[in-house]
Amino acid sequence: MSEIKRVGVVGAGQMGNGIAHVCALAGYDVYLNDISDEALTKGMETIESNMTRQVSRDMISPGEMSTAMGRINTSTTLDGFADVDLAIEAATEKREVKEEIFKSVCAAVPARTYLATNTSSISITRLAATTDRPEKFIGLHFMNPVPLMKLMEVIRGLATDQQTYEMALGFADRLNKTTTNAEDYPAFIVNRVLVPMINEAVYALYEGVGTVDSIDTAMKLGANHPMGPLQLADFIGLDTCLSIMQVLHDGLADTKYRPCPLLVKYVEAGWVGRKAGRGFYDYRGDAPVPTR
Repeated sequence: MSEIKRVGVVGAGQMGNGIAHVCALAGYDVYLNDISDEALTKGMETIESNMTRQVSRDMISPGEMSTAMGRINTSTTLDGFADVDLAIEAATEKREVKEEIFKSVCAAVPARTYLATNTSSISITRLAATTDRPEKFIGLHFMNPVPLMKLMEVIRGLATDQQTYEMALGFADRLNKTTTNAEDYPAFIVNRVLVPMINEAVYALYEGVGTVDSIDTAMKLGANHPMGPLQLADFIGLDTCLSIMQVLHDGLADTKYRPCPLLVKYVEAGWVGRKAGRGFYDYRGDAPVPTR
């Protein structure tokens, strides 16, 4: 098995910049790609801010931060991927977008390069089939926020070979992540359980069972959850929650996975959570205020 030294990450958003962050701290040279300089600048600012917070909490030293920041190179092209050992896709949760990205990545990377996707719900086998190396393709589902969350779901596609799987375990270990193996079924483990719970909370709001505040308070104090399901939905992104529910509904053909109409309405309005300034809470003031 070839040693992983250089990692390419496609997507500088919420997940991609987090993946670049932990890879750089683990000693990998990182090539971070996105479609615009603006997205890359924002991603690097987030990485710097998050590492600065880690320094203030004595999680890393100033020297480790400086060295890690210096390991990350950014570009709107895939030229830097010409010598990466592992390419990770961390773009939006839309199958068509991911498939197009992997076509471009396959044309840019050498034959030895492993491919991974950070998808939270889409079939690994299906994505792998669009590449020229399905045996070197694997799902590496990081949790958000990546620098803080310990878990990584590892998902093998039908064609994923043992060498690629062992590479994934070694890579996760170097990132100090705990792995859990999930079979290649819609939404894997975490989101198969979590997102339908969020969808049910939205149904409770939709049907008038409770308000945003009462539902979140009930689950925080009644089930000891660190944050309520509607607050968590805003943190994840309502568009991502909807995409996962649609994958579950389409892939399993069970009405219990039908996305709540209110969730659809919020996404149609562009109120997709914290990243948009509004979701089930309005974040534009000094403190979040429920929108229903």
